[in-house]
Amino acid sequence: MKDDIIAGLDIGSSTIRMVIGQKMAGENENKLQIIGAVEVLAQGISRGVVNSIEDTTSSISTCLEKAERLVGVPIQSVWVSINGPHIKSEKSRGVVAVGKSDGEITEDDVSRAIEAAQALSAPPNYEILHVMPVKYAVDNQEDVRDPIGMTGVRLEVETIVIQGLSTQINNLTKAIHRTGLEIEDLVLSPLVAAEVVIGVKQKELGSALVNIGASTTSLAVFEEGELLHTAVLPIGSEHITADIAIGLRCPINIADRIKIEIGSANHNKFNKKEEIDIKELMAKEESEEDMGLVSGRYIAEIIEARVDEIFEKVDGELKKISRSGMLPAGIFLVGGGAKLNDIVETAKKKLRLPVCLGTNKNISTVIDKVNDLNFLTALGLVAWGNQVISSQKGFNLPVGKTINKFINKAKKWISSLIP
Repeated sequence: MKDDIIAGLDIGSSTIRMVIGQKMAGENENKLQIIGAVEVLAQGISRGVVNSIEDTTSSISTCLEKAERLVGVPIQSVWVSINGPHIKSEKSRGVVAVGKSDGEITEDDVSRAIEAAQALSAPPNYEILHVMPVKYAVDNQEDVRDPIGMTGVRLEVETIVIQGLSTQINNLTKAIHRTGLEIEDLVLSPLVAAEVVIGVKQKELGSALVNIGASTTSLAVFEEGELLHTAVLPIGSEHITADIAIGLRCPINIADRIKIEIGSANHNKFNKKEEIDIKELMAKEESEEDMGLVSGRYIAEIIEARVDEIFEKVDGELKKISRSGMLPAGIFLVGGGAKLNDIVETAKKKLRLPVCLGTNKNISTVIDKVNDLNFLTALGLVAWGNQVISSQKGFNLPVGKTINKFINKAKKWISSLIP
């Protein structure tokens, strides 16, 4: 039973979530059954990066214990999401000569081409997380989807290389290993969320997933079935809460309540004289602050200004790849920040594209909790892990290779602490 368990660990700035899936025995071995989902408050993490290994380890341990109590079996390894402004992506090309004398391209040729694409000059202290092939070229034939079995002399591959700051990756792997968990691989969070949210046809047409977290907003853009661009922006829903707290001169917990329960990303919903009584919200938070009526339009204007900024930055990333207003399948919003009232309408206006909230389309589950916008990344990690385990060819990336060096370093570091 333990070998059938696949766990996804989504480490966010405000919350750590874990989804546990079990591979079904029988004819359809790829089928997954989701057997549990838990979440705990995160400590020791800021803007997607670890700033206290001790606190992060404690939070992950709490989440692990909660998950093991829920599913009744020990969890030994996890697929982990990674996020943060330190993540960079850039394009790279690799060229190799076809190895076989008859010119038939094999998997070995493709692997060598992808390896050649990794030989780019990375910034100091950066390590490669993923090498995602976008398209191949065989001799003079461009835009080849799968070159294996074709005949040629020269094989070229265009890839997107995703890199992370090695110190941040080290800190994250240390914190996880100190809980006794093994790491299957680290995967960029918008990539895994897209696995359960965006369909094959939508990836073909051109679409993007935008994950609005507490302190970061990440995106992944797809076209012709392949990844086109990724980015992590250092702005999220916590910035909206802070803006409300400053604008209304109220405590941060009250500002968060106002944002969730009465806030809106569209100030046109309120007339200028409309006021909202927030005494009930104050009572829920047991606050002694003397705040009665507040202007609904004023709150919405504060929220809308920051939401506009988030989508302007997203649009800026689309402009970098000449896809601003040019993704026919549109934008899919996930993450806690996407729960904000009227955010979809604001996003449509700013991005000039179809926009909708992301939903789980690819994994059937009886646990409603995992279909929540907050859990889609952790659910995506389970789907990603299942696909990779079932077929290494399902994803064009060297699974586990890049992370092994960090895992080994972390193991040595932990063993040095044991007397």
